[in-house]
Amino acid sequence: MKTLFAFLTVFLLAASCDTALCQGKSAAVAQSGPAENPQWELPISGTGQLLDQRYPRYLLRPSDVLEITFPLSPEFDQTVSIQPDGYINLRVVGDFHVQGKSVPELTEMLHTSYAAFLHQPVINVELKDFEKPYFIANGEFGHPGKYDLRGDTTVAEAVAIAGGFTDKAKHSEVIIFRRTADGWSEAKRIDVKRMLARKDLTEDIHLLPGDLIYVPQNEISKIHGLLPNTGMGFGIP
Repeated sequence: MKTLFAFLTVFLLAASCDTALCQGKSAAVAQSGPAENPQWELPISGTGQLLDQRYPRYLLRPSDVLEITFPLSPEFDQTVSIQPDGYINLRVVGDFHVQGKSVPELTEMLHTSYAAFLHQPVINVELKDFEKPYFIANGEFGHPGKYDLRGDTTVAEAVAIAGGFTDKAKHSEVIIFRRTADGWSEAKRIDVKRMLARKDLTEDIHLLPGDLIYVPQNEISKIHGLLPNTGMGFGIP
């Protein structure tokens, strides 16, 4: 009997130790889980919203159509089109410059302006019609032109969409022109020939709406175009 009592005492002590140990491990996992799993950690802005570094907000431009509604004051509701000079005309507020603003930025501006007329205004802004995202392929493409930018598209994919390069293309110096927020443009040169030869797409830029891809003519083709057509063989294709 004493032996049985001693066995049960040892068993219960071991079980309590295992339970405490398990609880300690669970607490440690709960505290260290996100730190040990960095894929859980997402970049967050000051407002608690996830940041998207690749795709910036759409910026309003002339001919875009906005629906502005006031759920608590429907008499102020309007559907307006952005004029060529970037302005819209709003009831009470008057002319309002919106070109180059995102929808959240415009909503915040409207809250500030209408606060002078309404107590804690509730305002919703919806983009009803806008210029569809596009990119332009210019130069030595099989089918140069303006193309819809549907989804995530890289330079290499855009080249395929535009019919590939012509025989005259200098695809070691493909140039991407991109408009900046201040109205200027920036350019970046990409050696697509080397990128594809090495099968290394780390430099394959993701396009943004309005990007222009320009492929110049190679030097041999330029020289060939300058030579007189005399029928003599110069060994140049």
